[in-house]
Amino acid sequence: MPQAQKSDNRIRFLLDGQVQEVRGADPTRTLLEHLRGDLRRTGTKEGCAEGDCGSCTVLVGEADGDGVAWRAVNSCIQFLPMLHGKALMTVESLSKDSALHPVQQAMVDRHGSQCGFCTPGIVMSLYAKAVAAKGTDAPPAEMLAGNLCRCTGYGPIIEVAKGVEAEAAPDVAADLAALDDGAMLDLSHDDPVQGVTRRWLAPRSLNQLAQAFVEHPHATIVAGATDVGLWVTKQRRPLEFLIDIGQVAELKRIEAVDGGVWIGAGVRYVDAMETLGGLYPELGAMLRRLGSTQVRNSGTIGGNIANGSPIGDMPPALIAAGATLVLNRGGERRQMPLEAFFLDYGKQDRRPGEFVEAVIVPTPKPELVFKVFKLSKRFDQDISAVCGAFALIIDGGVVSSARIAFGGMAGTPRRASGCEAALIGQPWTQATIEVAMAAIDAGYTPLNDMRASSAYRSLTARNMLRKVFIETTSPGLVTRVEPESAHG
Repeated sequence: MPQAQKSDNRIRFLLDGQVQEVRGADPTRTLLEHLRGDLRRTGTKEGCAEGDCGSCTVLVGEADGDGVAWRAVNSCIQFLPMLHGKALMTVESLSKDSALHPVQQAMVDRHGSQCGFCTPGIVMSLYAKAVAAKGTDAPPAEMLAGNLCRCTGYGPIIEVAKGVEAEAAPDVAADLAALDDGAMLDLSHDDPVQGVTRRWLAPRSLNQLAQAFVEHPHATIVAGATDVGLWVTKQRRPLEFLIDIGQVAELKRIEAVDGGVWIGAGVRYVDAMETLGGLYPELGAMLRRLGSTQVRNSGTIGGNIANGSPIGDMPPALIAAGATLVLNRGGERRQMPLEAFFLDYGKQDRRPGEFVEAVIVPTPKPELVFKVFKLSKRFDQDISAVCGAFALIIDGGVVSSARIAFGGMAGTPRRASGCEAALIGQPWTQATIEVAMAAIDAGYTPLNDMRASSAYRSLTARNMLRKVFIETTSPGLVTRVEPESAHG
């Protein structure tokens, strides 16, 4: 790569403020494996190895110009090289001189632990709230949705969470708050060759990324690793060449452009929620159910799109909104309507060496009716069976515009073109809805898998349209499950 300095195979990070250096690591070794196996920090547990249970939760800090911005993440699906130049805290970081931290003591005093296996991860999520880490401004039940506990019934843990800000002085993080970019090891990490057979590239600019992917079009691009991590931990895929986009600042842009907002492919969910929720409040509400705090702190908007899953939650909503996708190959950009990107199951309109650079989300018109429904077995942190998104303009009681998209109803996220045609130009009435519902059935062959049968998906997709009608014609009628009540 031009103007890139070769590194000497070192991964360097701060653990409790002390420099840690790892040489020759397999780039697909997880942070959890390193903590438990190499550092013998066994307080961090492996419960699921897929970022679902939260028992492996740790805090990762990055320099943000004003000190260190902390995030709670799942260490079981974070690859070790992703920690380069960052800071780390584990549950062992909280105890000083064998004394329990106030968060830990509160868990003891309020009987928030029984078997204790999940407790370290819960403690780290609670501590994240104490230090105002990203994603912790949510209600306690929402903030802890990524920490599963089979013993306590959550009541005592929620009580600890409600009082954690008053009880937990952020003493450990305060010790690290003055770290600057130099102390955060802002080192060249452009082309390390990690391990014996696997390579890990970490370009630091958009141009370097574009050239690297043209030269290595079969490489696996890693953003937050919330999907790619499972390829290793669950599918045991031998990923030979990886390109980490986490240090490409241009991919983390969120800025206003003509007619909308540019959201770079490397923007994490947690950083996009305010912007997207401000444009489309329903999308903001859905994002709070997309994964957990830990997942939203790692996963990216672009990664969810590029992965091409038929049950990804972002594409249906963005397709309905009329989003435009920006692709980049060797510095040459092309744009397309987002729905055109998805060709077939596992197949996208992306040339060799071409990557997702951004998505442009249009500013909604004031009269737009925008609804998003996520149907899953659990209210929080679950993969959708069906995700439906509806963008309608109803003028004088007549539907003048309709964009409707579903995930889980086909091999790709896809617009309901027949349903749209049945609505446009028609009065917004129950009779029109019945015709449009039938058109949904005609336009899809729904998936039939462990999450839902094809018949169930068809029924719920139709009922989502009926729900849009009910909510727009009877606004006082309660039709939604409230987040807090969903936790009992």
